[in-house]
Amino acid sequence: MCVLFQASESKREQFRRYLEKSGVLDTITSVLVALYEESDKPNNALDFIKLHLGAAGPEPADVEALRMELADLQQKCNLLMEENKELRNRLMQYEPSPEEGAAE
Repeated sequence: MCVLFQASESKREQFRRYLEKSGVLDTITSVLVALYEESDKPNNALDFIKLHLGAAGPEPADVEALRMELADLQQKCNLLMEENKELRNRLMQYEPSPEEGAAE
């Protein structure tokens, strides 16, 4: 039983050193210190931590604005593609294609 405890303790120590070496412990500690030092504690501590770790995604309002912009740009692109097609067809009425010109 003692050998099993030592093996898990050794793995735990290796993992702790890994976290320390990679800077994870320092980063988490600094975020927790920032949370501790907040005079007005946030309602959701996890959101605070995510935000300060950079893991929080974009704000829902930003996502919705980007979706609307994407839809608008897709519509404009479709209109321009349709206009391009129409103009090419009109141009073909006045100019022969390069294949037709080479055949003459």
